[in-house]
Amino acid sequence: MGFSIPADTELALRLGVFLAVFAALALWERAAPARVPRLSRALRWRANLGLAVLNTVVLRVVLPGSALAFAALAADAGWGLLNRVELPAWLAVPAGVVILDLVIYFQHVLFHSVPALARLHAVHHADPDFDLTTGIRFHPLEIVLSTLIKFAAIAALGAPVLAVLLFEVLLNATAMFNHANVSLPAWLEPWVRRILVTPDMHRTHHSVIEAERNSNYGFCLSVWDRWLGTYTPAPRGELDIGLAAWRDPAQVATLPGVLRMPF
Repeated sequence: MGFSIPADTELALRLGVFLAVFAALALWERAAPARVPRLSRALRWRANLGLAVLNTVVLRVVLPGSALAFAALAADAGWGLLNRVELPAWLAVPAGVVILDLVIYFQHVLFHSVPALARLHAVHHADPDFDLTTGIRFHPLEIVLSTLIKFAAIAALGAPVLAVLLFEVLLNATAMFNHANVSLPAWLEPWVRRILVTPDMHRTHHSVIEAERNSNYGFCLSVWDRWLGTYTPAPRGELDIGLAAWRDPAQVATLPGVLRMPF
């Protein structure tokens, strides 16, 4: 498990995958949107992409080391379960990816359950439309807290560096995919949903109805919701996206507005 990757190579790889997935999903949304948007794409994307850029800068300042660098530090120090047991890489790497995905599931539940955290997470849910940029729309304070939770999980698990790299790439890609304003073909949807969170599955999580919003927490693997009792197959009626208390475009579709929301 002595895999390592230079920081500039990591950045190039993650940025390349991000841009490729973003472009593919944006074209898919343009060609075959699942829902008619309320607001213009240009208006919402300025806020959502502005948040993504701001979050990148904030993380570089507050937590300059990447998750990969932290995983390498944990390996050198012998921290975590997988650094204390002898497992072949072919088993340790997928185990690390799957367990980190489970951590993200529980983190998501936490951000819905604790009132102070829910105020931060409301920035994500207040998006009046649902497209790939919703998947990168988070308040900077939530991003910092989420990264600290991720670092703690990496240290406790002793996740291999390669597992963390694969997880980071998958998390970014699947977050955009399952928020995309698209639908899989009807014959394919149930087969994919058995393993992965699909846009139609996660869209229910963005319902204005609280019971539906408090379900379908998964980001990558769909099995956690099924096994842990938080799965909702479909909305009960016509799906309304967003938060009922936050409808003013000046609040939910501008960068200053979303930064003020939790306060």
